[in-house]
Amino acid sequence: MSSPDNRAVLRKHLLRLDQHIEHLQTFNSRFSWLRLGILVSGALAIWISYSRLGAAGGRLSIGGMVVTFIAVVFFHRRLDHWIHVFQIWRNMQSRQLARLELDWTGLPNPPLSPDRPRLTLDVDLDLTGPRSLHQLLDLSISREGSHLLADWLVQSNPDTEQILSRQALVRELVPLLRFRERLLFSFHLLSREAMEDRKLLGWLQEELPVGRLSWTLLLSTAWVSLNILLFWLNSLGRIPAYWLLSLVLYAIFYFYSQPAINKFLESIVELDNELDKFRPLVHYLETRSLVGCPHLVRLLAPFNDPFHRPSVQLRQIKLVTAMVGLRMNPMIGLLLNAVLPWDFLGAFLAARCRSSVVQTLPAWLRVMYELEALVSLANYAFLNPDCTFPMLVPDSLPVFRAEDIGHPLIPANQRVGNNFSIPDLGQVTIITGSNMAGKSTFIKTVGINICLAYSGGPVIATNMRIVPFRLHTCIHISDSVADGFSYFYMEVRCLKQLLEELKAENQPPVLFLIDEIFRGTNNRERMIGSRAYIHSVAGAHGVGLLATHDLELAELATTNPQVVNYHFSDQVLANKLTFDYKIHPGPSTTTNAIQIMAMEGLPLEIPPEN
Repeated sequence: MSSPDNRAVLRKHLLRLDQHIEHLQTFNSRFSWLRLGILVSGALAIWISYSRLGAAGGRLSIGGMVVTFIAVVFFHRRLDHWIHVFQIWRNMQSRQLARLELDWTGLPNPPLSPDRPRLTLDVDLDLTGPRSLHQLLDLSISREGSHLLADWLVQSNPDTEQILSRQALVRELVPLLRFRERLLFSFHLLSREAMEDRKLLGWLQEELPVGRLSWTLLLSTAWVSLNILLFWLNSLGRIPAYWLLSLVLYAIFYFYSQPAINKFLESIVELDNELDKFRPLVHYLETRSLVGCPHLVRLLAPFNDPFHRPSVQLRQIKLVTAMVGLRMNPMIGLLLNAVLPWDFLGAFLAARCRSSVVQTLPAWLRVMYELEALVSLANYAFLNPDCTFPMLVPDSLPVFRAEDIGHPLIPANQRVGNNFSIPDLGQVTIITGSNMAGKSTFIKTVGINICLAYSGGPVIATNMRIVPFRLHTCIHISDSVADGFSYFYMEVRCLKQLLEELKAENQPPVLFLIDEIFRGTNNRERMIGSRAYIHSVAGAHGVGLLATHDLELAELATTNPQVVNYHFSDQVLANKLTFDYKIHPGPSTTTNAIQIMAMEGLPLEIPPEN
């Protein structure tokens, strides 16, 4: 199925969902009137029954009205539930269409922490942030799952074994459409907020007086037993009312122990509230059969451990929470603690639950976060069936080869694919061309697809084969007002860091992307610095793509065999610039800056030629 077919299918599906929701909402409004009608007609029927049939007839009418009203309310609530279900499903499908059409207004902002630092690679290749690759891909239901996906995308130093492992998992997930959708739907049905590791694991990391609970439970149990024994003996008339004194002393002990007990009781209630989002996901992962998916089975092994089944442990937490919930009513809580060591027992059981999940819950969450990130990548592959999974082959030649490679953040109907290869290490490719011809977009296309490959996902190409490179970019340089560094100085630091990385022979080779080298200085010094820098990186432990307007740099290929020229071209037709966005071998032979300025009506004074 091609991408246009996916869009057509989603539009039809959304149309059917809109029709279902409209019909249900129509019925919903009728049920509101029906409830009012039952109350009015029921009141009239009760009045007639009492006046004609007496008290017995009146009671019968009241019973009939109550039963009818309860039944209508029940079906009305079920109707509200189904409207909610269809609306959630519609929102999910609407976002899928937005991802295909790159409609950023229809995509939610990923739940990344605002204080998460953005690396140079993030900014240069639009990997995270608004209108980024991360926003396009992210389906995560937790903040940590979203962070993990972002970390994979900005991985500049590849771990080939990890990448191939993730790639195998994503491949298995791509055809499992119902599995992926059911997983996300189960969560969104219960919560509109992302799960947070802080809330789920905060209880486990909090220091609590666990050792104190054992002896306080024993003492409180003995004390309550003594109270009951003294009360029973007093009721038989054998001893005076000593139980009153014992009860008062027990009350003092109880209230003295409350601060420590409440820490356990409040923490397990908070944990259970957050686990309500997690519980249906656990249940689904435990019961879903994944025959023929060995990598997924291994990943989800913690959810199928017969000795530590998550559903059993979560059920125990739910039972303790229900026990704690009974004490929330002051009167019931007072009675329970008067005849039983209720709070002490609840705190002790809460501590037991804590010790049972202190090792397993973090493991479940780690698997869940990884699964979220993998589902995001698999969903992207499903929506874009023309993409391909790249091959990472160390020590292969050519070191980079891509066919019909395109930028994932350009709409499919506007995207132009290119064939490009780099035969061996040490090559520096200088890409020249006019303004807006596609130089910068092309080097970003190469970089962002490599980042997709390192995440374990598919790339926008029909074929891609690469040696694992360390990535280094020098594209969107900005000055640092806080540190007092100019634009040019920041660029120099970035280029110096690249030289240091190229010297690391025991590391994977570097693939560097540079846009307009030394643009922060004058023409003469830029040319001197650029020529020297390109000569120094040509033949080093890596390969590079350098986009530039300086046609003079293309001359370096005549003296240095490891410098290669490519270009993007343009034409002026009917006083309008046109571009094919295709990369061609050799240096550019055209410029268009003067034409663009003239077309926009800027004043020009062209000096006469000597």
